[in-house]
Amino acid sequence: MLDHLTYTAPQPKVIAGAKGDWELVIGLEVHAQVASNAKLFSGASTGFGAEPNSHVAFVDAAMPGMLPVINEFCVAQAVKTGLGLKAGINLRSAFDRKNYFYPDLPQGYQISQLYHPIVGEGEVIVDMGPGVARRVRIERIHLEQDAGKSIHDMDPNMSFVDLNRTGVALMEIVSRPDIRGPEEAAAYVAKLRQIMRYLGTCDGNMQNGNLRADVNVSVCPPGAYERYQETQDFSHLGTRCEIKNMNSLRFIQAAIDYEARRQIAILEDGGSIVQETRLYDPDKGETRSMRSKEEAHDYRYFPDPDLLPLDIEQAWVDDIAAAMPELPDEKKARFVKDLGLSEYDAGVLTAEVENADYFESVASGRDGKMAANWVINELFGRLNKEGLSVETSPVSASQLGGVIDLIGSGAISGKIAKDLFEILWTEGGDPAAIVEERGMKQVTDLGAIEKAVDEIIAANPAQVEKAKANPKLAGWFVGQVLKATGGKANPAAVQDLVAQKLGQ
Repeated sequence: MLDHLTYTAPQPKVIAGAKGDWELVIGLEVHAQVASNAKLFSGASTGFGAEPNSHVAFVDAAMPGMLPVINEFCVAQAVKTGLGLKAGINLRSAFDRKNYFYPDLPQGYQISQLYHPIVGEGEVIVDMGPGVARRVRIERIHLEQDAGKSIHDMDPNMSFVDLNRTGVALMEIVSRPDIRGPEEAAAYVAKLRQIMRYLGTCDGNMQNGNLRADVNVSVCPPGAYERYQETQDFSHLGTRCEIKNMNSLRFIQAAIDYEARRQIAILEDGGSIVQETRLYDPDKGETRSMRSKEEAHDYRYFPDPDLLPLDIEQAWVDDIAAAMPELPDEKKARFVKDLGLSEYDAGVLTAEVENADYFESVASGRDGKMAANWVINELFGRLNKEGLSVETSPVSASQLGGVIDLIGSGAISGKIAKDLFEILWTEGGDPAAIVEERGMKQVTDLGAIEKAVDEIIAANPAQVEKAKANPKLAGWFVGQVLKATGGKANPAAVQDLVAQKLGQ
């Protein structure tokens, strides 16, 4: 656990029904596509956006006699994810067949891990506000293959199938029912995404379907969750419904809120909740029934006869652990402790791994607070305004670092630095060379500055009297001198000379 965070017990989202209060209980199954070039059991490409059915190997198409071969890299990625979630790694795991009709999975079953997953219990620390976090327990992570995609809107009489995703490796990350509200559910998924992007095990692209969640929602009377915690009896939590394939943080929150109110209305009307799988319709803002919820026995799981159990060595796991990158929570804590950043600024800078890398490059050997100010306010502000990301920024980290170096050396003022940033953004170039070539250097010659101050004072005797009566008005003279020198005069020197001349 991290020293800079305060941990609180899960605070329930209380929803007022017509007849009383109800509390939410949420568990998530997050499907994260493994970042790999090849699929879980074949060498076919995992590239997104290719022509339909162009990334399909014989194994993916379930051609007779074709046998799956495990992709070792996908196994390593799952192990790395488990380590990143502080989870136990099972040195022996096995694959099972989940028998279910998938129109877009030619073999007619899914290869998954039910009985012996590769990753055991872990945890995710979810930031819920400045300095406050919640702990969500991870029950397991297992590897499985994805299905393809059925397309129903190309012909009124037929459906089409694209098998490019068939066989792509997924990590299913199953949480305990520790999540107590819509905002916490979205924050949990966001934190998972952040961790996996830092690890490089999943790109987290929800628009492409590379990260999606099945959300289990139930409601219970106040106090029932505490009884579950004491007894581990799930019956206290009420009957759950599962909302499938959520690929938007905003929609996850909206779906949970609607589903909770739907269940409360049924229960308060004397009805009972049917355990089922539901879909969320974002256009209508409601969930609808998809099918009755299957249990594990409905899928007739059995060990896959084509795949031997996975036996991995502890030394291999240790090697993966030794090569782990710094994770977001640790990086954020380091920024606060070593660079003196605020919790908020450190959180902004570590939200995305690319942003953190950019900032660290800018801050290397420089004042951390100044670097953070320029990255957050100037760079991020401009990127957001123009719909760009750090990866597509016209101003590189070395260029921005050069601007900060020029400020630190006194070569340019803050105002000139902003003009220089604009030139770099639109034209590029070397900051130091631009300042030299365009005569942008700050005027530090006290004689030249004093001459400008004397001229402004001599030309404005009425303003001088006012400033002598009210020292706060001396700032007017500072502004006039800076204007007269084109913003090149050293502001601190101007301020000192104005105060001296006005006898302040």
